[in-house]
Amino acid sequence: MPIIITLIVLLLIAVAVFVSCVCIVPQSYAYVVQRLGVFYDVWREGFHLKTPFLDKVAKRVSMKEQVVDFKPQPVITRDNVTMQIDTVVFFQVTDPKLFTYGVERPMAAIENLTATTLRNIIGEMELDHTLTSRDVINTKITAILDEATDKWGIKVNRVEVKNIIPPAEIQDAMEKQMKAERQRRESILRAEGEKRSSILVAEGEKESAILRADAVREQRIREAQGEAQAIMEVQKALADSLKLLNEAAPSDKVLALKSLEALTKVADGKATKLIIPSDIQNLAGMVASIKEVASDK
Repeated sequence: MPIIITLIVLLLIAVAVFVSCVCIVPQSYAYVVQRLGVFYDVWREGFHLKTPFLDKVAKRVSMKEQVVDFKPQPVITRDNVTMQIDTVVFFQVTDPKLFTYGVERPMAAIENLTATTLRNIIGEMELDHTLTSRDVINTKITAILDEATDKWGIKVNRVEVKNIIPPAEIQDAMEKQMKAERQRRESILRAEGEKRSSILVAEGEKESAILRADAVREQRIREAQGEAQAIMEVQKALADSLKLLNEAAPSDKVLALKSLEALTKVADGKATKLIIPSDIQNLAGMVASIKEVASDK
């Protein structure tokens, strides 16, 4: 019985030792392994077995791209203006061994290197240039950091200047300038709007005047056409009456009557002189002719 218990205990110990030696590395991670305190190997994703009491996982390193947001750093421009600038660094570990043994506290090292590089870059630029050259600053600091961190097993993909905070008095001056610029643009837009409105009103009045003139001209044309048409109708009626009279072969008595009617119409006019045709010899003969014509009818 004691032998069985001893075997069970030994079996449990063996299982525990085996389980403790099993190491499964997750995806996108790398384990730095030491043997007897000295670097031994870098284990990538998958199943691994440690040598009992000899091997030890010294560091678990993430191989994914990482983002670090550093607090604002005070920097001085070439024209002696102190401002606060905070940056965001995007980096990725490329060599787990160098990352583990190359530098103590890699994040602090990157932060200090970023601050130093930023001061050097901004120190060569004036305030106005600094505020308008974020892309230039990002490109320079990325190139410098990437080269410096190669020996630490780190690849700096990019560095972004998050905020540039100038002194309070400069901020106030910039805000006033921006406000004045906005007011100037608003004034220009308002003036352009009023100008455009005036142009539209003038164009509307012009078009209205043209339309009125066209309407008057059209009315006069129609009136003239109407008068011409009326005259044509009168002339046509007169021509038709003459034609009918001519076709009827009127006698001298009828012609004398027509002459008297024409004379009557002439006398009713506003003329101050009356010219009597020479072929009408006397009024008595004319009246007699009228009586005979009336008798015939």
